[in-house]
Amino acid sequence: MTNLMDLLIPAAHAQAAGGGGSSNFLISIAPFVGIFFIFYFMIIRPQQKKAKLQRESMKALRRGDKILTAGGIIATVVRNQEDSDEMEVDLSNDVRVKILRSTITSVLESKAIQANEANKNVKKAKPVVKKEKEVKIDKEAEPAQEIELEKTEVTDKTDNK
Repeated sequence: MTNLMDLLIPAAHAQAAGGGGSSNFLISIAPFVGIFFIFYFMIIRPQQKKAKLQRESMKALRRGDKILTAGGIIATVVRNQEDSDEMEVDLSNDVRVKILRSTITSVLESKAIQANEANKNVKKAKPVVKKEKEVKIDKEAEPAQEIELEKTEVTDKTDNK
């Protein structure tokens, strides 16, 4: 019977508790703290940044933006109401459907981004001034008399691609 009791009672249970338990506790919890930091910087933080970017792109949706839904449908935004969770999109010519904002996975083409880039290009571009002379004939004056006026024309030579 004693052999059976020795098998059932582990040796660690029979030993008395030692006095230096606090340093063992810190050493035993250190791997868990390290794993938490690894998970935070490799998984949690990048997902938070991606979710924030997704929320910002959903707020910036405008009419004419091309979107991709969770079902794989590419559509163009027709009506976007900020206070509602629904929006109206155009699938093809005159085929309009109401969808939920939560089904939008990504924005393929954004008019807001194009408008911001166009504003930046306009600020950088300097207009080129061409001077041409225009001849104006006054019918009441003598027919041989011509009046010359300077005409300025402003052209914009930015690349509209």
